[in-house]
Amino acid sequence: MAPNPRIKDRMTGTAPAGQGKGAWLAVLEQGSNLLQSATPLKDFDVYVVGFHCAKGEPDFQMEAHHYCRVVNDDLLQCVLFDGNTRDANLIGIEYIVSERLFETLPEEERAYWHPHNFEVFSGQLAAPGLPRSAETALMKHLVNSCGKTWHTWHTGGRGHGPGMDLPYGGPGLMWSFSREGECDEDLKRDRDRAMGLDTEANRADRQSYLDLARPQWGVDTMKDDFSGTTPVPGVRDVRAASDGETAAP
Repeated sequence: MAPNPRIKDRMTGTAPAGQGKGAWLAVLEQGSNLLQSATPLKDFDVYVVGFHCAKGEPDFQMEAHHYCRVVNDDLLQCVLFDGNTRDANLIGIEYIVSERLFETLPEEERAYWHPHNFEVFSGQLAAPGLPRSAETALMKHLVNSCGKTWHTWHTGGRGHGPGMDLPYGGPGLMWSFSREGECDEDLKRDRDRAMGLDTEANRADRQSYLDLARPQWGVDTMKDDFSGTTPVPGVRDVRAASDGETAAP
């Protein structure tokens, strides 16, 4: 994907372990440019940035830059980085499925998939560099979708100490926020300031398609892990809805 001058750089804060690049790399790059194909990476050209927390660990939060390929109307495949520049570190993967595909999953599998409506309607999920009309089309498409996300490298964020210089330990299942007050305010402000994003403007713009939202599985999964939070319109747990709980105003 060619650089987009409308997207502001977001540098990684973690330098990986290891020494500098040797002369062998120039030979390798020349050979690969001439003879090797990068076909599997073609079309990973949908870029969004948002926030994740570890499932069951409310203080373990970080910014995640997603580069996604639209496989079809029901499935996206994404690779995750801790920034959007050439030196960004690969930190995980995410699969995104539509509501239709999610409904085909057995109940035990659904525990791995987080809901996306808060990310959309809170304005926290952004598609930097896209014209407003294109971003609106993308966000409408993500309403009622769910993601299965594994992080393999903690390079920074909030919680669990400083970033690691190598991907130690096992993968971590990540989750989404579902109420205002869950995502760390400093984390949000730092991203918006560095990238020139406006979460509140996104949120206001997306109220125009609230009617698309339906209750989702997993909205209340981490409800008791946070305090002092505020519901957001369009974000409701499917089990709470079936119990007759009043929706957010």
